[in-house]
Amino acid sequence: MKKTKFNWLTLSAAALLALTFAGQSFAAADAFQDLSGTPARDKIAALQQKGVLHGVSAAQFKPNAPVTAAQGIQMFVNAFGLNLDTIRFVKAPLATDYFVKASNDAWYADALIIAANNAMDLPADLDPAKNWTREEFTHWLILTIEKHSNLPMIKIMPVDIADSTEFTNGYDGSIQRALALRIASLDSAGKFDPAAGITRAEAAEMIYNALEYIAAHPAPAGDLPE
Repeated sequence: MKKTKFNWLTLSAAALLALTFAGQSFAAADAFQDLSGTPARDKIAALQQKGVLHGVSAAQFKPNAPVTAAQGIQMFVNAFGLNLDTIRFVKAPLATDYFVKASNDAWYADALIIAANNAMDLPADLDPAKNWTREEFTHWLILTIEKHSNLPMIKIMPVDIADSTEFTNGYDGSIQRALALRIASLDSAGKFDPAAGITRAEAAEMIYNALEYIAAHPAPAGDLPE
């Protein structure tokens, strides 16, 4: 069947920046007022100024709150400029076309559609409301970076992780790469704590570190991803 082009569906990263990290909309505001004592406060503030993330209100970021799958995906879409600009559809896509547990009326619907059409390979049974663990966020962050930033190949020297036996099968490689690129880090006891829920502050710090790494290691000219 020949696909008909529709101009109405060109969701851009700029449009998505109007969505907040928690799904509500707030205008650009002063620095968050609840980051005192948060180690990543400067990184969070930098991402806020760039429009990559938003708070739950104009003044609050809630750095210790958990990150849901939907929030994490929205963060990736914003941070890495994922969009549908070059894609045309036969019919208007719905979030439920890709994720059976999604809601087509939810704030995150556009982000899920964009993620599904940008080769993020998220599972069809993904629950947008589920709190992501540290290993889940790290795994999907690394896969998103590798598919959309065309990073130079480097030799990874695996590090010893004290709680590596607690990793979910298939996530260990992503975590090792995150550690090698200094996007993630171990605690003072050499543990990653993979099953712990990731906080908004931790997620923001990893996003910041990823963007910094990408900026410092641009893809060779003529070798950028299409």
